[in-house]
Amino acid sequence: MTLDLNDPELEFSDLVYAYQSWVMAVINDEKLDSDDQLLTDEITEDALNSMRFLPGEVTSAIETSLARVYDVDADELAALLFPED
Repeated sequence: MTLDLNDPELEFSDLVYAYQSWVMAVINDEKLDSDDQLLTDEITEDALNSMRFLPGEVTSAIETSLARVYDVDADELAALLFPED
């Protein structure tokens, strides 16, 4: 499901879902011992597009809460999500 940012039916929750899906896929692929790789180019593209419209507080809250749920260090998660920073 690629986000259509011109879709008048697109809601804030769709942006949150796209970003959350990306963070969960990165955690799954990099930190959990899962045989299934979840991260795709489509998920990454949707998340990066969503970031343009989501406030920093929202993306930070998503990252923090998912890091806690999956017992991943917040700094390590940030390095996985944004390796060039």
